[in-house]
Amino acid sequence: FCRRCQVFANWSLFAETDYLFFVNVLTFFIKCPRYGSVSCYIGPKKKKKKTDMTSLPAPMFSRNDFSIWSILRNCIGMELSKITMPVIFNEPLSFLQRLTEYMEHTYLIHQANASSDSIERMKCVAAFAVSAVASQWERTGKPFNPLLGETFELLREDLGFRLISEQVSHHPPVSAFHAEGLKQDFVFHGSIYPKLKFWGKSVEAEPKGIITLELPKYNEAYTWTNPTCCVHNIIVGQLWIEQYGNVEVINHRTGERCYLNFKPCGLFGNELHKVEGYILDKSKKKLCALYGKWTESLYVIDPAAFEAHKKNDKKGAEERKGNKAGCHDNQEVPSPAKDTVQVIPGSQLLWRIAPRPANSAQMYNFTSFAMQLNELHKEMEGVIPQTDCRLRPDIRAMENGDIDLASEEKKRLEEKQRAARKNRSKSDEEWKTRWFQQGQNPHNCSQDWLFSGGYWDRKYSQLPDIY
Repeated sequence: FCRRCQVFANWSLFAETDYLFFVNVLTFFIKCPRYGSVSCYIGPKKKKKKTDMTSLPAPMFSRNDFSIWSILRNCIGMELSKITMPVIFNEPLSFLQRLTEYMEHTYLIHQANASSDSIERMKCVAAFAVSAVASQWERTGKPFNPLLGETFELLREDLGFRLISEQVSHHPPVSAFHAEGLKQDFVFHGSIYPKLKFWGKSVEAEPKGIITLELPKYNEAYTWTNPTCCVHNIIVGQLWIEQYGNVEVINHRTGERCYLNFKPCGLFGNELHKVEGYILDKSKKKLCALYGKWTESLYVIDPAAFEAHKKNDKKGAEERKGNKAGCHDNQEVPSPAKDTVQVIPGSQLLWRIAPRPANSAQMYNFTSFAMQLNELHKEMEGVIPQTDCRLRPDIRAMENGDIDLASEEKKRLEEKQRAARKNRSKSDEEWKTRWFQQGQNPHNCSQDWLFSGGYWDRKYSQLPDIY
């Protein structure tokens, strides 16, 4: 079995004749494009170790003794990407790894591929778009800013995909990713350049950039953008997160669209975490309604039934308004474990959030999926490139509970990056990305970063020394 080429021959005939043994060896070398090179491991196929990590090496640090206000008070209205933040406000993941959490609910893509009806596929894709932001619930720690040239890969045979991401630009910061199904049944890619702004009591993150999902089986491509994320109570009180803004999912082959409205909290908190929208055909006729909460679940129902329910609910809300407290910055928000979505009779469940580990609150509020992203297995050593996030020393130190070493390493890496940029400017040398090239998205003609291929060949020569 060649672990890198992912091909194998049937070695069950070891005890048979020399002729059959020879046939098996020949079959392997024909299948494996690297046939017998030093990168191939010849022997019985090894079972992939099941990843079941449910705890980090050390719990998160208390931020009670640190004031983010002392850092941000002079930055109101400014873009925060150039501001150095103390490591105590981070979580032990790179932003490239945070982007990978889009893939936690990959089963929704597989469900879309299994449906022969375009509207059913749109339902699954819309649910996938909502599920992609669900992991941000209660994740008030800031991921580490990726270094220029930093990469991250994730191969999940159990979920049926592999992903590669790269930090393709530093100013402005741009992260590009490309995921594909192991059966060539889908391609999911995008480039994100988050815009962070501080507004006195909150930090707003607008994730600019187009996300694209391609389903080759149906010759379909879907594009959308993520909603805006806002962290409240930066100065005082309990931190909490909301997502708001409009998301439009477009099927570029059929012209069908799904409009999703991530509702802001509102004056009385009635709209907290709510998502509502419609799937429309190319003539803009409403085909079905979607509703739910991005922290919990998403349902679909007939538009007439949904609008009748909203009309009745609006009357009830007027009566309850006087009894409810406003949605202040120190509000206690409901737990995602408790299903608070009012399910309308006749609704179909599209997606429900997976429960988090029992110790999640002590582990930066990570999901089970996020808990496994920084694992470094023995079989990865010498295989993943030297630019992979798992090898980044400041993130590793923070995960291991050494906050002083994490702070020192973070400062050292930032200084090294600045020195490298200065040396390039002196020699008029331009930075060249390795795995992505800037180009035009073929589906909506916007500027994008597209995967140029070659990463999984495992030929990693002339990689930058960024750590």
